[in-house]
Amino acid sequence: MTDTPADDLKISFRSDVTVELVKHTASDADVLFAARVSTLGEQSLDELQKDPERSKGLINFLMRDRHGSPFEHNSMTFFISAPIFVFREFMRHRVGWSYNEESGRYRQLEPVFYIPDASRKLVQQGRPGKYHFVEGTQAQQELVGRVMEDSYRQSYEAYQEMLAAGVAREVARSVLPVGLYSSMYATCNARSLMHFLGLRTKHELAKVPSFPQREIEMVGEKMEAEWAKLMPLTYAAFNANGRVAP
Repeated sequence: MTDTPADDLKISFRSDVTVELVKHTASDADVLFAARVSTLGEQSLDELQKDPERSKGLINFLMRDRHGSPFEHNSMTFFISAPIFVFREFMRHRVGWSYNEESGRYRQLEPVFYIPDASRKLVQQGRPGKYHFVEGTQAQQELVGRVMEDSYRQSYEAYQEMLAAGVAREVARSVLPVGLYSSMYATCNARSLMHFLGLRTKHELAKVPSFPQREIEMVGEKMEAEWAKLMPLTYAAFNANGRVAP
């Protein structure tokens, strides 16, 4: 069985990313019962029924002195839509993460591609390890948009041509660029997410500076906003202690 690409399939372009929290078991109480088992044993289960606010000092202590394991007893699953190159950076984070991504072997990939909007800084200055980005000129912005769009159209037409000729999806996908949008489920705990945020977001409170690529930072910012609502005391302690994962 082969795919027959539709003649009216329209190529579309985006400059955003989307992050949806699809399920979770995550609260500040999860940190407290895990931490207190060391001194209370089975009585630590009582923490599940108590207001975590009364123990925010303990959460701050755990964060400050980097007692990290209590922050692992929770789970968050996100559904993320972003360009493929974002996911390739994402999957460098392996400890405490699980991933499942849509597959170009088993389905025809949708013609949705990334083109940065005008807010995306285009010009890199300095050398690797010590550089920064500045605004591009209008001419550079127009060039990026035009060249990317032309390249995407050409590559997707080649993909469709091979599919129509009966070439396997896993072979035909080779012509598609990393600017193609993909989607995946990513599951993590608070400790692994904090490590991710420490590296993939640039923040004024960070003790250790980071210089992430903007597109993965956009994903990180959306994940951070969801996590902050689930575990506000843990989130506050993370920020108060330099945004360093315990």
